[in-house]
Amino acid sequence: MNKTNKKYKIFVFRAIDEPELCEKYLEGHIRVLTDYGITNVSTNNSKWINHPYIYCAVAQDMDDKNFVGGVRIQISDGIHPLPVESAIGGLDETIYDKVKEYALKGGISESCGLWTAKSVKGIGIARYLMRASIASSDQLGFNKMLGICGWHTMKLFNQIGFLVDKSLGENGDFPYPTDEHIANVIGILDAVTLKNATKSEQKIMLDIRNIQTLSRNETSEKFNIEVSYSIKYPKIMDGPFLDEENYDIETLKNYKIY
Repeated sequence: MNKTNKKYKIFVFRAIDEPELCEKYLEGHIRVLTDYGITNVSTNNSKWINHPYIYCAVAQDMDDKNFVGGVRIQISDGIHPLPVESAIGGLDETIYDKVKEYALKGGISESCGLWTAKSVKGIGIARYLMRASIASSDQLGFNKMLGICGWHTMKLFNQIGFLVDKSLGENGDFPYPTDEHIANVIGILDAVTLKNATKSEQKIMLDIRNIQTLSRNETSEKFNIEVSYSIKYPKIMDGPFLDEENYDIETLKNYKIY
């Protein structure tokens, strides 16, 4: 594949409004996981397609219109556990209390289901997707964001503002998605100002947030590409409106993913 002079579009949508786009996203994600021999990731299922508080960002190759990457935002609603709760709740139940605390104090979401196709390896599609997803978050009514991150993507997630939560697991470490892999729970404690991101990444994300539709040229010694961002959600679900009465941790613990 010629990685120079390519054009990619990153756009966003609410999952329940676009079932066909969700199926394309899911197919691409499963294909990548299967290529790496991973089948038990907590986000690797189709239930999320019908979840009213999930918002997707996808990267599309403008030559063939194929999806080459995606990432989701799932907002905590007190009914459906965040993927991080399902993934590590059995190892450290304090994750449920932490999510509840933030959910009732301004709202919390998780960045999950990030994938990029092998065909675009090495040109930064994961970074561009995360920029768009984080930039779009101000439309969705929460101020904190969690995630699960492996060592191979930690540098990227640090640069865009995520910090390891060392209060969970073994100083922040968990065996996930298999016992042979170590992952960390990470969080953006301020998804509004993005103050923990590097200055350059913060500026880029705030520019994307404020303008919503723009193009950027991304270059290195190996590629020169154009990335077009469109981060205005056509539809947004009001809420969730959470309080002590409608947020039930036991319901979250017993929720069946599959």
